[in-house]
Amino acid sequence: MSSPIVKTWPKMTSREEFRFLADLILTRSSGDETVVTLNDLRSGTTRFANNHVVQNVDVRRGILAVTVAYGKRHGTASATDFTAGSVLETLARAERVARFSPEDPEHLSPPEPQSFARWETARPETVAAGPARRLEYANEAISLCRMENLLSAGIVTSSVCSTGVASNNGLFGHEARTEARFSITVQSDDATGWSSAAHRSIDHLKIQERTLAAIDKAKRGCEPMELPPGQYPVVLEPAAVAGLLAWFIGALDAKSYQKGVSPFTGRLGKRILDKRLTLNNSPGHADLLGVGFTAEGTPSGPSTWIDGGVLRQLTYDRYTARVQGVTTIPTLEAPVLSVTGDTCATVKNLIKQTDHAILVSNFWYIRSVNPNDLTLTGMTRDGTFLIEKGEIVGPVKNFRFHDSLLRTFQDIGAATVPLEAVTAETGKMLVPAIVLPRLHFSSVTRF
Repeated sequence: MSSPIVKTWPKMTSREEFRFLADLILTRSSGDETVVTLNDLRSGTTRFANNHVVQNVDVRRGILAVTVAYGKRHGTASATDFTAGSVLETLARAERVARFSPEDPEHLSPPEPQSFARWETARPETVAAGPARRLEYANEAISLCRMENLLSAGIVTSSVCSTGVASNNGLFGHEARTEARFSITVQSDDATGWSSAAHRSIDHLKIQERTLAAIDKAKRGCEPMELPPGQYPVVLEPAAVAGLLAWFIGALDAKSYQKGVSPFTGRLGKRILDKRLTLNNSPGHADLLGVGFTAEGTPSGPSTWIDGGVLRQLTYDRYTARVQGVTTIPTLEAPVLSVTGDTCATVKNLIKQTDHAILVSNFWYIRSVNPNDLTLTGMTRDGTFLIEKGEIVGPVKNFRFHDSLLRTFQDIGAATVPLEAVTAETGKMLVPAIVLPRLHFSSVTRF
C-alpha cells in the first residue's frame, strides 16, 4: 500500500507486532497448514539530471499474505490494511480460495521451526535517513560535476523493510533490512563515466569517491579511437565481471540441470572455470546484502558454490530439493568471487601489470545467445580504453562482445582482491577485476 498520509501508518511493523498478527491468524485458521508472510517497506528516492534534483519522493508499501492449505489444496490472500478486522477477512478469503482450488502435486508443508542467523541486516543511520539526507548526498555529487563543467544524472535511495514469516507448525522469523544505493552517470561531450554503490548503511556509499571515479572516466573518454573488431586481451573492472557473473549464477538452476538443458548438466563436481576461481555465499559480510532467511522460510548461511573452479552447488526451490534429496538448500544472495594466489589490491595496480589489453569499465544490455554454453552478447559502456605497457593510452569506441563464459573464464590472468560491484542488473557482490587473455568483440558500436 502506498500512503501519502503518514499519520495512518506511523511505524514499521516490529517483531512483536508481526508475532501478534501471525498469532491472530494462526489461532483462527481452519486449515491443515497456514503460513503468514510480511513485507512492510518504506523507501525513498532522490533523482537528479542535468545537475539538478528533479524528484524527491517517499513511498510506504505493506503486504501481509496468508496461505491456507487443506491437504494439497491451497489458497493465498493478502492485505494492505493491518487492522484486526482486515487481517481476519484476509484469512477467510484464503480459506475460501483453498477450498475451491485443485490439488497441487508439488505442494509442500512449511519448513520445520528453526533458529535463523542474526546478521547485521539493518543500520540505524539508514532507518533515520529521509529526503534531507538523500538531497545532501545528491547535491554533493552535483557540485563535484559542476566544478568540472560536466553534466550528471543519477539517484540516491534509502529503504527499510520489515520482513517476516510464520506458520502453524511453530516456524517464525522476522528481521529488519535496510538498503541504500547511489548511482551516477557523468557526461563529457561524447563520453560518459559511471559509478554505483549499494550498502546496508547510507553512510558507506562513498559519494565523493564514486563521483570522482565517474568524472575521471568521462574526461578520459572523449574523442575515442576506433579499433577493429576481433579477439583482444581485456581487463574487466569489477562491474563488468559482475555483469557476466550474474548470468553464470542464473544458470545454476537445478531444474534445468536435471532436465539436461543446463550448460552445467553432468558437470556437478567437475571443473567448469579456472582452478583459481572460488565462489562463496557470505551473508554475514558487512559490505554485502545477506539475509537470515528466505521468503520460503529457509535459512541463509555461508556456502561454497565453486571451489577451485569445481562446481559444488545448484540453486533449488523446496520441491526440487525434496525430489533430489537435498536437505540443506544453499542460497547465493551475498556472492563473493575470489582468486587464489597473488592478487593486486586495486584496479590501477592491475593495469600497471598489463602489457596490452582493452580496459572494460562496464557492460550493458547483456543478453543470451546460446544458453547451452553460456554464450552472451552485450556492449561495453561508460569507459572503454586501450592499455599499453601498463598505462591507459586513450579511449576506444565501444565494442559489442559475443563470447561464451565457459570459454573465456577457463584460463584467467592476473586479478585483484574482491572489490565492491553494483550494476543495474546484478545487485551487490564482491568480485575481483580480472585479466582475460581473450574476449571476442564482434563489432564496433556507433557511439
